[in-house]
Amino acid sequence: MRWATLDCYGTLIDWNGGIGQELERLFGTDRAGGLLRAYHELEPQVQREEPTRSYRDVLTVTLARLAEQEGLDLHAEHEDALAASLPAWQPFPEVHAALEDARDRGWKLAILSNTDRDYIDASLHLIGVAFDRVIVASEIGSYKPAHRHWEVFREQAGDTGTHVHVGASLFHDIAPAVELGLPTIWINRLGEDAEPQPDVELRSLAGLGVALDSLA
Repeated sequence: MRWATLDCYGTLIDWNGGIGQELERLFGTDRAGGLLRAYHELEPQVQREEPTRSYRDVLTVTLARLAEQEGLDLHAEHEDALAASLPAWQPFPEVHAALEDARDRGWKLAILSNTDRDYIDASLHLIGVAFDRVIVASEIGSYKPAHRHWEVFREQAGDTGTHVHVGASLFHDIAPAVELGLPTIWINRLGEDAEPQPDVELRSLAGLGVALDSLA
């Protein structure tokens, strides 16, 4: 059996685009880039503080904390703007074909996501590819980079045979997967420097099937 576990937001769904668009709408184009970078710093702090918090609450709390930190006026009617917008965040254009190719090559697919069940259901509907397992943070009381997602996956999948992890975040996905001794494929959409080193680096999900086969 051959399993590929994948992150969703940032890897399959345009997480930066979804959050960035809302920050631009709320606070203006000029500030959106800097605010997105600040958001990246704050969200893991919120997740660590209360790992049982739903991702809907993580988005809301982080947005409020961002506004307070940056001295921005966040109106009450906009407090849940990120949480409300997530179901409409779009997949990257190559994702559907790449995942279908992986399935055609005999790979079983699982999602390990720092999110909620209703969010992942909406996103997977947009992606339009069947997944064999879906594990979300709000149901296991843990956020990556903690190892609990992988532990639950192993509990559910049993003897996984070949298991490769795929993700765009070095912090949330590649580093913990390397700690667990898993082969990794890093989707380096932002042109970053790798630390730790993945087994394979791709600039998008295109070529996923070939990369997976190379690690089997």
